[in-house]
Amino acid sequence: MSQLICASEEAALPGMVPLPGTLPESLRLELIAFRRDLHMHPELGNQEFRTTAAIKARLEKAGLTPRVLPTGTGLICDIGTARTGADGVRPLLALRADIDALPIPDTKTGVPYRSTVPDRAHACGHDVHTTVVLGAGLVLAELHRAGLLPQPVRLIFQPAEEMMPGGALGVIEAGGLDGVGKIIAVHCDPKVDAGRVGLRTGPITSACDRLEVFLDGPGGHTARPHLTTDLVTAVARVATDVPALVARRVDARAGLAVTWGRIESGHACNVIPQRAVLAGTVRCLDLDAWHEAPDLVHAAIDEIATLHGAKSEINYVRGVPPVVNEHSVTELLTDAMAARRGLHAVEDTEQSLGGEDFSWYLEQVSGAMARLGVRTPGDTARRDLHRGDFDVDEAAIEAGVELFTAAALLDGHRS
Repeated sequence: MSQLICASEEAALPGMVPLPGTLPESLRLELIAFRRDLHMHPELGNQEFRTTAAIKARLEKAGLTPRVLPTGTGLICDIGTARTGADGVRPLLALRADIDALPIPDTKTGVPYRSTVPDRAHACGHDVHTTVVLGAGLVLAELHRAGLLPQPVRLIFQPAEEMMPGGALGVIEAGGLDGVGKIIAVHCDPKVDAGRVGLRTGPITSACDRLEVFLDGPGGHTARPHLTTDLVTAVARVATDVPALVARRVDARAGLAVTWGRIESGHACNVIPQRAVLAGTVRCLDLDAWHEAPDLVHAAIDEIATLHGAKSEINYVRGVPPVVNEHSVTELLTDAMAARRGLHAVEDTEQSLGGEDFSWYLEQVSGAMARLGVRTPGDTARRDLHRGDFDVDEAAIEAGVELFTAAALLDGHRS
């Protein structure tokens, strides 16, 4: 019997049970090499042609039949098929990975897999997410051939997660959820040790929208601001007053926050400009408040701009709702990790203000996302996502594969 389908004999830690589908050393090393190759060749959203080709080739080598999405990047691959039995239709369990990178430079030093593409980096761990789903798929495919996979599984390699409103919508439009009963995913967390996962029921990320504000006035001389619209003062007041005003018009527990990332206005010290621009994000922990957010933000901006005599133009781009983990699927992931590594490998996690388009899938089917620990145990440095020096402890790959394969086995026996 292949190593891929040998059950672990050890069950010394609380919650551990013997399950097939552990990761042999040869595949573990291959997956690390695969992740490093992706890390060296990052591609932005809807440009992930090389990444898609690499995933497709490895799945086909394993005897699977991946289908590239209509956009030309990203793909779907089924292991087994949804079927009708005595207990009715057994739907697929979907494992989702995002495959795109970020438009920032890779500033790491001392590693052989630093990005080779200028101003492009896998600084959010999508190379790890991709490798985990690929590895889980390879293990589950062999289990299926051996007759040990109790339910069909769909692998979803999604493009353009970093683009608003997210590539998940394109996957759904292409039929990516057809026949799917549940969907699960992981996201790298540099605050959790490798070999562990963070989980919570309910919201685990926030909603995230993008906002651009254009303020206009006639301009003039800084010696006579009373004869014109002092646009620099107006944009400064919008930047400071709008977040405070919005926060007072919604329940504080909703966590509605306007945060600016860019302000531009003027070219000379003695000229009051005719235009000012602000850009930022609107984040929210609560789904109901997210639905109210556009009207609240528009009203607050208009009020402050009018107070200072400026005309406002607002470009409010809807992003993604919060990821809300369904209780039973969160329990499935908890049980899966406990079965592989013991209950100590599961920890509670907080809701973050980051946005994730995995939420769009959860508008259609039940599911949950786990935070995959990528911090080297004992490392006390403060690290974060979306930084050019972001890196992971590659032991996280094996932990992620074990989580997904155990979840597929446990869910299949429960369904």
